[in-house]
Amino acid sequence: MEKNKEYTISIFSENKVGLLNRIVSVFTRRYINIESLNTSEASMKDVYRFTIVVNVTETQVRKLVAQIDKQVDVLKAFYYNNREIVYQEIALYKVPSSIFAEGDTVEAIIRSHNARILSIEPDYIIIEKTGHVEETNALLRDLEKLGIYEFVRSGRVAVTKPMEQLNEYLKSLEKEAELN
Repeated sequence: MEKNKEYTISIFSENKVGLLNRIVSVFTRRYINIESLNTSEASMKDVYRFTIVVNVTETQVRKLVAQIDKQVDVLKAFYYNNREIVYQEIALYKVPSSIFAEGDTVEAIIRSHNARILSIEPDYIIIEKTGHVEETNALLRDLEKLGIYEFVRSGRVAVTKPMEQLNEYLKSLEKEAELN
């Protein structure tokens, strides 16, 4: 029996209203939870990229990608395991300014997690950490012991280790069109 694994799905599309809803409904119909979702412009002009993280079997992710590929306005979808991508997330932590008055503890925590201070206000300080979920959660746990007002983490951003498959896919379509 196949085991669930973490997969990152990259979807390249046109920027059309309602497309996100249609893509999410593919997951909803299959009762698959989205662990992380991020959208942004892609490297190609007028192409947008959805980066979605799921924990499913490889059979399930193959079916998901095939279903997403059928959506109007989707140019192409791909899936990757964690060894095939380089990825990061960003986390922001709002902590009370007063915890800095208690010695070098907070400074040591920030340095040990390779985090940085973004903003210093009279009542609070904003700390930034980029990394994998485990890393941002570790800093969260350490800061919770001292006090934290707010925490937020972005969705995953990822690039593939193999050359970008969409470019290769689009080139193959162009060649095919030239032959016809």
